Amino acid sequence: MSVVDTEVRLPGALRLGLGRTVYEVRTFFRERDAVVFIFAYPVIMLAIFATVFGQDGATVGPPPGIPFAQYFLPGMLATGIMLSSFQNLAISIAVERDDGGLKRLHGTPLPPAAYFLGKLGGVLVTSIVQTALLLAAAALVFGVDLPTTATAWATFAWVFLLGTAAGTLCGVAFSSVPRTGRSATAVVTPVVLVLQFISGVFFVFNDLPSWMQQVASVFPLKWMAQGMRSVFLPADAQSWEVSGSWQHGATAAILLAWAVAALLVGVRTFRWQRRDDG
Repeated sequence: MSVVDTEVRLPGALRLGLGRTVYEVRTFFRERDAVVFIFAYPVIMLAIFATVFGQDGATVGPPPGIPFAQYFLPGMLATGIMLSSFQNLAISIAVERDDGGLKRLHGTPLPPAAYFLGKLGGVLVTSIVQTALLLAAAALVFGVDLPTTATAWATFAWVFLLGTAAGTLCGVAFSSVPRTGRSATAVVTPVVLVLQFISGVFFVFNDLPSWMQQVASVFPLKWMAQGMRSVFLPADAQSWEVSGSWQHGATAAILLAWAVAALLVGVRTFRWQRRDDG
């Protein structure tokens, strides 16, 4: 008698990652409060700043200037990416860890790579939807002229992708900082708010104190906002930047450096279970 051993092969990590992406997107849209906040926040903030600062046709910069809605759109795009990636993941993963979901998932045959690919894919999908809604609102409601050249949209694409990657990996790495899921929002949200205030999201970056500009230049949000400004503002607006140029090379290098650093930190510090589980 011969014994035939049958091996059950699991799909590859990429295929499982795509499945996890579908799961992550569905889970995200079931959390209605998170959906409303992440999707509506950039649009609401753009409306507030465009309305308050743009009264009586006021503009930014030397005459004829740039309408406030157009100037603040890049910052809102950058902060939207940060909300969808860094803030969303840093909080949601901490909650999953705290309620034991990560521990149970780690005990299944699912490769860890598939789990993280699912997170990245989910962030990418939600960021695309959020960005499309914000661009539509800016063009249709506030009359912002969108770019018309392939070069501008190519710049938009790489800033968007690098910003999303950096934000996602930073969110995964930072998710180990909160001690519990309940404290995650209190730990993560202040970090996001501070970065928004010092990174040229709510104010003209060149008008901020020099020490604040230097601090902001260490973090990716400032570079995402600057990269987006290079897409949606006229070419001569780069003279308003601290360096006098858009610094595309520095933007790409710093966003990539944050993504790599966050990946290395995340690999060493990511936990599948709570601290008190040993």
